[in-house]
Amino acid sequence: MLLTLIVLLPFLGSACAAFLPSNARNAEAWLSGAVALACVVLIAIQYPLIVEGEVVRAALPWMPQIGLELNLRMDGYAWLFALLVSFMGTLVVLYARYYMSPADPVPRFFSFLMAFMGAMLGVVLSGNLIQLVMFWELTSLTSFMLIGYWYHRSDARHGARMALTVTVGGGFCLLIGVLILGHIAGSYDLDQVLAAADAIRTHPWYSAMMLLIVLGTLTKSAQFPFHFWLPHAMAAPTPVSAYLHSATMVKAGVFLMARLWPVLSGTDLWFWTVGGAGLCTLLLGGFAAIFQRDMKGVLAYSTISHLGLITLLLGMNSRMALVAAVFHMVNHATFKASLFMATGIVDHETGTRDLQRLGGLSRIMPITTIVATVAAAAMAGVPLLNGFLSKEMFFAETMFAGHGPALRIGLPAAATIAGMFSVAYSLRFIDQVFFGPPARDLPRTPHEPIRGMLLPSALLVIACLLVGILPASTVGPFLETSMHSILGANLPEYSLAVWHGFTMPLVMSVLAMTGGLTIYLLLPAKRRSATGPAPVISHVDARRAFDVFIVSIIRASAWLTRLITSRRLQTQLTWVVCAAFAVAAVPLSKEILLRNDLQLLPADPVFALLWLAGGACAIGAALQAKYHRLAALIMVGATGLATCLTFAWFSAPDLALTQIAVEVVTLVLILLGLRWLPRRLLLDEPRDTLRAKLRRSRDAVIAVAAGAGLGLVSFAMLTRPPVGGLSSFFLENALPQGGGHNVVNVILVDFRGFDTLGEITVVGVVALTVYALLRRFRPAPESIAVPHAQLNQSEMTIDPDAELPSGHMKVPAVILRLLLPMAVMVSLYFLLRGHDAPGGGFVGGLVMATAILMQYIVGGAIWVESRLKIHPRYWLTLGLLAATSAGLGAWLATRPFLTALTSDLHLPFVGDLHLSTVLLFDLGVYLLVVGGTTLILIALAHQSFRTTRKVRLRVEAAEVRTQQPVGAVS
Repeated sequence: MLLTLIVLLPFLGSACAAFLPSNARNAEAWLSGAVALACVVLIAIQYPLIVEGEVVRAALPWMPQIGLELNLRMDGYAWLFALLVSFMGTLVVLYARYYMSPADPVPRFFSFLMAFMGAMLGVVLSGNLIQLVMFWELTSLTSFMLIGYWYHRSDARHGARMALTVTVGGGFCLLIGVLILGHIAGSYDLDQVLAAADAIRTHPWYSAMMLLIVLGTLTKSAQFPFHFWLPHAMAAPTPVSAYLHSATMVKAGVFLMARLWPVLSGTDLWFWTVGGAGLCTLLLGGFAAIFQRDMKGVLAYSTISHLGLITLLLGMNSRMALVAAVFHMVNHATFKASLFMATGIVDHETGTRDLQRLGGLSRIMPITTIVATVAAAAMAGVPLLNGFLSKEMFFAETMFAGHGPALRIGLPAAATIAGMFSVAYSLRFIDQVFFGPPARDLPRTPHEPIRGMLLPSALLVIACLLVGILPASTVGPFLETSMHSILGANLPEYSLAVWHGFTMPLVMSVLAMTGGLTIYLLLPAKRRSATGPAPVISHVDARRAFDVFIVSIIRASAWLTRLITSRRLQTQLTWVVCAAFAVAAVPLSKEILLRNDLQLLPADPVFALLWLAGGACAIGAALQAKYHRLAALIMVGATGLATCLTFAWFSAPDLALTQIAVEVVTLVLILLGLRWLPRRLLLDEPRDTLRAKLRRSRDAVIAVAAGAGLGLVSFAMLTRPPVGGLSSFFLENALPQGGGHNVVNVILVDFRGFDTLGEITVVGVVALTVYALLRRFRPAPESIAVPHAQLNQSEMTIDPDAELPSGHMKVPAVILRLLLPMAVMVSLYFLLRGHDAPGGGFVGGLVMATAILMQYIVGGAIWVESRLKIHPRYWLTLGLLAATSAGLGAWLATRPFLTALTSDLHLPFVGDLHLSTVLLFDLGVYLLVVGGTTLILIALAHQSFRTTRKVRLRVEAAEVRTQQPVGAVS
């Protein structure tokens, strides 16, 4: 349960922080800091088990029948990264408390930050690959919110969209690759996947699977050619950059590559794909960082370069390179987060991050200078700092990674050149900000920040020093535990010592430092002050290329949409029906549809007459739809009534009740929206053209074919022999397992409760969408005006809010208002009896909605809405909360999601009372149906009110012009 708590705590903190007042910056920081620190403690106390080689697991069942559960797994590698994520989160929260302005919406910031932490911990601790991908995509979504936090800035919005597009696209590739990987391994459980390494590498689908997974990881970790999104993500607040782009988000890609390294590595394809991307990123990022003008720009490209270094190590197919890669992940997180925080301090105190404007801050901000200088030295690989140790390991591995003289010489040379770039941009970063002549035109007067703002960066610098001086006794045990969980008995021997003698890696380090100093000193003054772009690569504008790509996709989509769709609803429905008919016809055959051993019963004349009437109404609706929509709607209702009687005929009272309630509600709602349909041809217009006749004939053929096909499928389903005993299973288990005699309702709220939860969620979304659209919908005057020559007296409508003449409709109004309490009682009766008799939350909600509809018809919108104490939007919310709470209650009882929990109570004067969470679920359905229907009704009624008044005004104007009555429009 501790692992579950570690993942859930940040999400709970996120929800709490979102509701705190905007002026309670201390409360939000304390809450977020307490959550992050609690995660650190919960992770740290797991170390005694982890160091013994145990794998801590936690499983929260959801749908155990299909193996769906929240599966968490912590080994040494996951422990190290979880500790890194939570500890860095604690420091970033402390730093953000002083960095963020009181004018910013701070609750939103800490809410997004905590949600991102929870998503990242979910990635690190997931024991199931599908679950890992879900958390992976959640990190993309929350990082989008954080990068675009200052959404009033165009660069923040653009950077957030770019990051989301690239990482989500890579995440989609990752999902496909993971699905293939799980299919090859026979399971998506991480332990079983890691155990099937040999079978995976020899499988014919290995190449495609590996490339898809690598594509997902490269996009996440900003590797070439997907590196361009990371510099634009620097529009985020500096605490976000310090967290996302040093220890968390960009580390997710390399984390997953290291996690799956035993399964995917060891092939030439892995070496050239991963290693090639890493090498290009290492050199490109380091070279570009030298010429950046913004301090965060330097750190962004240096992050790209260091991630390329880690990726190159992971691609070398060497166990020792894997150790160096994980070691450098930790080192990079410490010094890069410290540098980001120092950059934020400079920006916060001076008002700028422009390297050309800054200078001489060491005299004014000496402590910040020391902190930033030590962190930059660690980034450059200066001895006695942690970056030096992992970079020496990197140099050593490049000497033995390749086969052939080209790689044996080229890789070490490239690594040394990348080291020179690292020294050059680190030296330039420190020299131009803190040394040289003091700046004179700064927006703010610089001074040392408050101690709380400086403390997180200082702690990370102390960690860089401790690891650099005493690596074996500080990070050594953690690194060994981490690598043992990945490599097991194949863990290579390595030494985390500061001095290994005069070796070739030491020579490469010396060359890198002297070469980097030379590069910086030889830069022209214009280049050194970063007023010009980087040579060569400046001609490739990644942002413009991305924008062109997005615009091309949008234009191609628009062209395809114009090609296969139409603005006419009839054409769209034709495509939908034809596609559905074609898809349904593919798996069917003559043997499935027709059987020779059937003995048909004689036709019942009463039932045949019922369906003759229903069929006649259906044909009449099709014929009348062109001329008289109201008559067509009535005939459609009669067809629905025939269907309802059919359900009752075949002893299906639940379906009959639902059908009749749905018919009533939809009939009234469609009546309200009938006036908005496009203008149709009237009886006195010219005869139809040949094209119109052909179109109607085509529609008739499609309708008959689709209806006949659906009838054949229904016939085949009803007459096929029992397969699998599904019906008997529900009949036998409805009462003992579901606790109800009404099998249909037990299926909906228990056996298939998750489907029902999804369906009512869709109903709520549709209701909100209709409400939002109709609030802004204004019918054009020409679409509602009826010329005198085309006025059809039979289609005049009644304004529901018009004042009624004396003696008209008063009696029905009074009767229906008196019947409202009775209708409420009937709806509650259906709700409460639904588990054991025909009824349920859906039928009860429709009955209640029908009662409200009747009040609208006779009383008007204003009368009804003035008596609605709770807006229907809140009914939707309460319904979803009630239905979801029924499922979460099962989780708290360690039962699968939406499992019915029952309890028998004996109450005085009442007797025995049987309670079940099914009632809570049914109540959620009831509230959501009533709320959704009423919300749509409000939108339709208000639009009808406005439309009717427009019609009345135009008709009155026509009467004035023609001096003759046009018609009785009320």
